[in-house]
Amino acid sequence: MLYIDEKGYVDAERIVVKIFNTIERGKLRKVNGIIVHQTGGPSAESAFNNYKNKGANGAHFLIAKDGAIYQTASLYKVANHVGNIRSRCLMEMRCSPVELAKIKPFLNQYKQLSRIEQKKTYPERYPANFDSIGIEIVGKPESGEGENAIYEKVNDAQNSSLKWLVNQLSDTFNVSMADVFRHPEVSYKVKTEAGTAKW
Repeated sequence: MLYIDEKGYVDAERIVVKIFNTIERGKLRKVNGIIVHQTGGPSAESAFNNYKNKGANGAHFLIAKDGAIYQTASLYKVANHVGNIRSRCLMEMRCSPVELAKIKPFLNQYKQLSRIEQKKTYPERYPANFDSIGIEIVGKPESGEGENAIYEKVNDAQNSSLKWLVNQLSDTFNVSMADVFRHPEVSYKVKTEAGTAKW
């Protein structure tokens, strides 16, 4: 279990606190899930440089190539790391006829569909920015383009740190392993992002 101070910062030997207020939004009132990402860039520094920009998107943690874990946002603040969420009942093929009729006109309108989904209670929907913790792993696409790009493999040092961090966060926030997702599972992202992440 992690010790978290009044600012939402973790006090743990394995975590370097390097907060970017530019990626923090409103208050994070409840944690229902953990979302695992890859940065799309070559290094921790490239992500940090992006995080410095006002209004930048980012996650609560970043795992560097050498396995170093950085906390980049307070655990009491929302970070925009998920984007528009998919319809969970549609992805899991369990929508009721009423739900299906409601979402059908918006299947190719991701923003509108996400708004409908966000009104549902968890776990009827996927975790969103306002109720999840994000973990970025440094890694970029090695080949291909767009949605079909192929991300580089998450290395052993990164996976070791990810496993430790997910277990600590799961224990601290009472989040089950069933509520830990790869980014493309819950949102419209490159299919291979975090595909080789292991926890």
